[in-house]
Amino acid sequence: MAAPVHRIVRAWLESLTTGIVELDRDWTDREVPHFSIGEQCLAPSALSAAPGLVAGRTFGYYLNAQGEIAFVLPLAHGCDVNPTRDTVYLAGDFNDWQVAVGQEEWRMQPAELDGEPVLIWTGDAARFLATEGMRFKFVTGEHQWLVPPGDAPNLSRDNHGNINRYLDPRRTGWHLWRFTLTVPLDLAEPRGVSWAETAGATQAPFSAGVPLVPGNFFYDLKTDLPLGALVRRDQTVFRLFAPRARSVTLFLAHELAAQAGAQSFALVRRGDADGAAGVWEITLGRDLHGWFYWYVVDGVRDGPGKFSPEVRVLDPYALATVGRDGPGIVLNREWVGNGHREFRTPAWHDLVIAEAHVRDLATLAPGEATEAERRGFTGLRHWVQSPEFHLHQLGVNCVELQPLHEFDNVTIDEYHWGYMTNNYFAPESSYALGPEQASGVRELQELVAAFHRRGMAVVLDVVFNHVGLPAHLLQIDRTYYFEQDASGQLTNWSGCGNDLRARSAMAKRLIIDSCLHYIEAYGVDGFRFDLAELLGVDVLRDIEAALKRVKHDVILIAEPWSFRGHIAGALRDTGWASWNDGYRDFVRDYVRGAGDPARMEYFLRGSPWYFAKWPAQTVNYTESHDDRTWIDMITENPDHNGFSPTANDRRRTHLMAALLFMSVGIPMISAGQDFLRSKHGVNNTYLRGDLNALDYRRLYRFLGTHQYFADWIAFRRSELGRLIRHWSRPSEGFFQFVRTPGSPALAVVYNADLSQGPERLLFAVNPSVVDVVIPVGESVSGTVPGAWDQLADHEHFFASEGHGATEPVESGLYVPALGCGLWVSEE
Repeated sequence: MAAPVHRIVRAWLESLTTGIVELDRDWTDREVPHFSIGEQCLAPSALSAAPGLVAGRTFGYYLNAQGEIAFVLPLAHGCDVNPTRDTVYLAGDFNDWQVAVGQEEWRMQPAELDGEPVLIWTGDAARFLATEGMRFKFVTGEHQWLVPPGDAPNLSRDNHGNINRYLDPRRTGWHLWRFTLTVPLDLAEPRGVSWAETAGATQAPFSAGVPLVPGNFFYDLKTDLPLGALVRRDQTVFRLFAPRARSVTLFLAHELAAQAGAQSFALVRRGDADGAAGVWEITLGRDLHGWFYWYVVDGVRDGPGKFSPEVRVLDPYALATVGRDGPGIVLNREWVGNGHREFRTPAWHDLVIAEAHVRDLATLAPGEATEAERRGFTGLRHWVQSPEFHLHQLGVNCVELQPLHEFDNVTIDEYHWGYMTNNYFAPESSYALGPEQASGVRELQELVAAFHRRGMAVVLDVVFNHVGLPAHLLQIDRTYYFEQDASGQLTNWSGCGNDLRARSAMAKRLIIDSCLHYIEAYGVDGFRFDLAELLGVDVLRDIEAALKRVKHDVILIAEPWSFRGHIAGALRDTGWASWNDGYRDFVRDYVRGAGDPARMEYFLRGSPWYFAKWPAQTVNYTESHDDRTWIDMITENPDHNGFSPTANDRRRTHLMAALLFMSVGIPMISAGQDFLRSKHGVNNTYLRGDLNALDYRRLYRFLGTHQYFADWIAFRRSELGRLIRHWSRPSEGFFQFVRTPGSPALAVVYNADLSQGPERLLFAVNPSVVDVVIPVGESVSGTVPGAWDQLADHEHFFASEGHGATEPVESGLYVPALGCGLWVSEE
């Protein structure tokens, strides 16, 4: 039999009765193709060509009936573009990319395509299809490049790692065919699409074809029913969302040692009509608080979305777990109770954050604690309550704790940063003294309360962009919960093996429910979202809205990038702040004499407009858990080993501290940065508890630097520090900058126009290795001697009186090499 002229590439459902078949190239025959779904041969009347919205959504372009090419940006299904607010342009190899922005010729226009709102650009097809593989992308008028969907079949990565789409003259939308069925399909049963055998057919022989997979409608399936193990008086309800499962079995054991003889119960699938699509449940007539449980989920056992009935599944809504594999522990929510409610979360612009890890803080902390306590929540609580608690003495008012959700360390003793999450409700079991008794719930509640009593807000680092091993959500429904490329393989923009499909309705609900649980049950003040770019701006907006309905002042911080892209600019119109990686990288260079001082001015102003629309939207930092420590990064020593820093290393650290706390935005340090914490030059220490544990003896070795940080923090939080802590953007004349020709040194006056009261601040910094004189002029220095009182230099803050020699402010302001100064003047 002759080889097929066309090949079926893939097929997906648009609903339970309609779907799309994609061929490897445009169909040009007059006769419609003949397909079979399973054993059912589709009638020609059930098929129609599907250029237009389907092609636009899938490929980003199509050829219309008039022979024009249309580039399409659908505005539904997760697109954050608002056509009344945003202008979008078509850019690519055909118009030199950046040149397109601002050119009306390339501006996309609002339209409706097949009943959906889109932005569209149409034009002559010849210039785009004459050369195969021309690349294109959509970009906003503010130069925000819109990342194509990860499952688009026409993606290409350039030499710089940018992801674009490409044009294929053989696939212009006429290779897509829509089918319509008379009987709805069951998602739990596998189906395939293949060529149909027809009498005298020459188009193709019968073949096994391709799997028929769910499309976008599938990811909108949801329920509002409470999920998890729900204890209600004398009964317990177990409820799980598993939309493609054929069966779900619950296993229950009263004792941890009795798991081999666990009782089993078959859950029943609820009907879709009562708002319970994909929900399985069972009600048992007794209070099962404290029992251990897990699920087995069964379904299709072959193909990319297969189920594994031999694998234990930890309930994603389990409130506690014995370990990463489970079992989960049934907890009455009344027993869990509420977290500390007496603390008032500071305003964002008043925050000074320290990022820290539970074990790093507790392992070597002074004071009495057992080895088991030092592994987790209780040991850290003892340290927080100690009069010597380092972060309290430093003066920070917010701690950002690295992940506390259950993660995938294998043993209790194994050190782990926590960025491989297994469950989003259960506190990490290895941080608890008695995980089998769910003691971590009380221990974490007490830890948060202890921080609050110290005047510190608690922000949790949360990892909702991927999951660790074992991947329990993968066993519940790989297709629903995880991003896949056009070939059905898991995407890996997280770099951790998988990417959560956060736009799936129940994945988004899982994220929101988890955060609300930690606000209500533990009293936390906010969250820092790891690799937030992978969740998408639209999802982050929904999360923000849901959390602020419960806690209006919740702190929300995004790590706005992934290996796929960067969304800090796109977050400007949201209530999210973002880690400012540009600040981090620039300051490292600037204190070593490199970098344009104009760029430093931008960061001192608070990275306005492009990065941050409002002052507290930028989280300024120079060290975090990732990569080398600050001192290892900037040291003059070989091999990035700053354990024994040079005098210049220390001076540059002081310059960094002064810049950090004089920059508008939220300042964040890494725990131990104030005493020049070093990891001996090791770049990635995610499993190195020996290098990460804070050696508090080092604080006394570098006590002057610690005190310098503490004094800057105290100043930042003082009444005078209000001139840096801005709620909204200051007036145009608030800042007055002065530079030194041929030098990176600069000076800046805060409140130069006296718009915020009679006081002014003057800050000068010289990161070069030679002394400089900054020409501030009499408009800054004033004509009356002593108009400025010096508050600090590069070594220390001065007492209010009797502080000895200070640098006078004259029209030429002298700043020594690797030096800085802070002055105040009152009109």
